[in-house]
Amino acid sequence: MHFLKWLYPGMKLKRWLLLFSLGVIAASIGLAIVFNYKYVGTVEEAIFRMVYLTTGKYYYAVTTIAGIAIIALGLTIMTLATRQIIHSVISVLIPDGPDRLVEIIFQKRKLNKGPTITVIGGGTGLSVLLRGIKSVTSNITAIVTVADDGGSSGRLREDLGMIPPGDLRNCLVALADTEPLMEKLFQHRFGGDGSLAGHSFGNLFIAAMTEVLGDVEQALKESSKVLAVRGKVLPASVQTVRLKAEMEDGSIVEGESQIPLAGKKIRRIFINPEDAEPVEGALEALREADAVLLGPGSLYTSVLPNLLVHGIAEALRKTPAVKIYICNVMTQPGETDGYSAADHVRALLDHVGPGVIDYVVVNSQEVAPALREVYASQGAFPVVVDAEAIEAMGIKVLKANIISETNLVRHDPLKLSRAIISMVYKLTVNSERMRLLDYYLIGENIKELKDLDD
Repeated sequence: MHFLKWLYPGMKLKRWLLLFSLGVIAASIGLAIVFNYKYVGTVEEAIFRMVYLTTGKYYYAVTTIAGIAIIALGLTIMTLATRQIIHSVISVLIPDGPDRLVEIIFQKRKLNKGPTITVIGGGTGLSVLLRGIKSVTSNITAIVTVADDGGSSGRLREDLGMIPPGDLRNCLVALADTEPLMEKLFQHRFGGDGSLAGHSFGNLFIAAMTEVLGDVEQALKESSKVLAVRGKVLPASVQTVRLKAEMEDGSIVEGESQIPLAGKKIRRIFINPEDAEPVEGALEALREADAVLLGPGSLYTSVLPNLLVHGIAEALRKTPAVKIYICNVMTQPGETDGYSAADHVRALLDHVGPGVIDYVVVNSQEVAPALREVYASQGAFPVVVDAEAIEAMGIKVLKANIISETNLVRHDPLKLSRAIISMVYKLTVNSERMRLLDYYLIGENIKELKDLDD
């Protein structure tokens, strides 16, 4: 049913098809005048003779029907001819075919008019959210943590002195509009026992682009072109940042990958250097956003490190955008053991101060007992939603069914994006872009928006 997208509002094609039809009609009338209606009269006379000799009456009714049939035939021929012309052109320009063409036009015409959204976070949770959001708007900026120090990213960080590329790569792939093979290539991880073992191709590609261009921001920009990324991916800072945590017993644990392994309750986290400068593009994205989304993702090792970069939290406080925190569904062993939804919010506010969250999105769906048992064996449990405690902090709560259960409990990209975008449209009230709701957003989460009214 891809052809129906040609008829979507704002595609700017129907008007030209109508103009083409009017042109054909005008040309037909002109030809009739030039030839003094000779041929039109001949056709009409032939119809008259056939009808009169067959029925002896109903001349006017039958000629009207015949005229309508000829018009329909003409329009059908025009449509088929136009379709074949377009197909002949795009078969050369776009080998993937007309379906690909309509997707490109749809993206340029409609997705470019979507809300401007800035997402802050890192890890798997951020890439899940981006996969859903990109189907509604291409005005996306992902601000990604640079505190990762484990795996392939950690090795490249130490060997090349660059910021860790792993979370940046995942976000690029999540926002990409490419062939599945390209996605597999960027996510491919080398095996074996050599020096390449454990590295992903995407990480190496970003590292190589950074060395060639001499600038990680430019490297990400060029990598986005390769993957046909919808939106932008930016690091929170281009400085190498080390994450540290002070535990309840006063001990200090250094390294993003080591903090969850310490097995202690976290009192606070901080970064070194504490005055790490933000990327200017990240500050600009916060200033210009219609909505800023925090998370989902690891509270202390994915979301908060971004806000601790100098200037990020202040820019978030000052932005006129709607600020939404997406709370995790399950607690994370070594980070948020025993945390409720209010505890997650309180930790954010304790670290960066008030004014950075307007709304909290929490899951309202029950986790299946079998999955609860699996997660409990690993020390993870569903996050308790204590909405009253959150609202006591002056922050509103939206409960929605936003998870997908397979062998893991994770946010569902489509459910989450629908809940978030419908919420953004309601709160920002942009009449031009509200029309996008007509054919995408009307779903099960829209009724939840009534809870947001004052």
